[in-house]
Amino acid sequence: MTDYPEAIAITEEGPREGFQIERGPIPSAEKVRLVDALSTTGLTAIQVCSFVAPKLVPGWADAEAVAAGFAPRPGIAYSALWFNEAGFDRARAFADRLTLRGGLSMVASEAFMQKNLNRDRAKGLAAARRQTALHLAAGIPVSRIGVMAAFGCNFSGDVPVAAVLEAVQDGLDIAAEAGTRITGLSLADTMGWASPAQVERLVGAVRARWPELALRLHLHDTRGLGIANAHAALRLGVAQFDSTVGGLGGCPFAGEDGAPGNIATEELVLLCEELGIATGVDLDALIEVGHLAERIIGRRLPSAALRGGSLRRLRQRAAAG
Repeated sequence: MTDYPEAIAITEEGPREGFQIERGPIPSAEKVRLVDALSTTGLTAIQVCSFVAPKLVPGWADAEAVAAGFAPRPGIAYSALWFNEAGFDRARAFADRLTLRGGLSMVASEAFMQKNLNRDRAKGLAAARRQTALHLAAGIPVSRIGVMAAFGCNFSGDVPVAAVLEAVQDGLDIAAEAGTRITGLSLADTMGWASPAQVERLVGAVRARWPELALRLHLHDTRGLGIANAHAALRLGVAQFDSTVGGLGGCPFAGEDGAPGNIATEELVLLCEELGIATGVDLDALIEVGHLAERIIGRRLPSAALRGGSLRRLRQRAAAG
């Protein structure tokens, strides 16, 4: 059964995802330039930087400079990523510019948790409890859970649906202990293992158990199935997605050097336009920003929509004779 949403919400993560993995250095001013350009396309949520250890992610050693440098526009929620108390403290310094939201970061593969965060399951749960308490004490709402490696792991193989459900339940239990209510759940295909059939199975299983949670998908295009997976989710009515302009990004701890990054925002917008699903994004403007991203990083990005352009423009040209 097809149940397309009337509209979707896109969180653009190109700056944060992209600059964490590109071989640099990329000047802070160029990172700011990309954020400001994305702000002109109709996007309403942009993740601008990552407050993580510079030793581990040198591409974001200049997070403060970028957070201070972009020009906020009304109606756009600008966010950042952090994983520990030090990162949270750095982000709080920009509370007047960034939308700070707490979340429970869970991982469905312990092997990936070790690679990405240097934690086993017990340490991961303890860290989630500390983060939740820290955010709530600072007046930052904690209303969502994110599950990394929800579809598969390069280090441990296929991730069973049961492991994802266990990770979600862990997050819900921690939230209940802290007295906060979870309303949203993000499932991340961190290493590009998802297929449309897997998306259907996992979304179905999560909805059967927690129908009240609003679902968001964070999809990677590592093996060329990203947009097919997005379409499978759209058919199920999923209405929230993360994506990156041009397909920037990728996880630096996934062991996939040179692989494509996230699904490209312009490809997602193009798909939605053809399905009659509103995004609020100017596709032609976004494609121009994709070309800007290519110039900034000095290489061609994997997005096919950057090469082919929008169908709307071709239709207008054909109609004009």
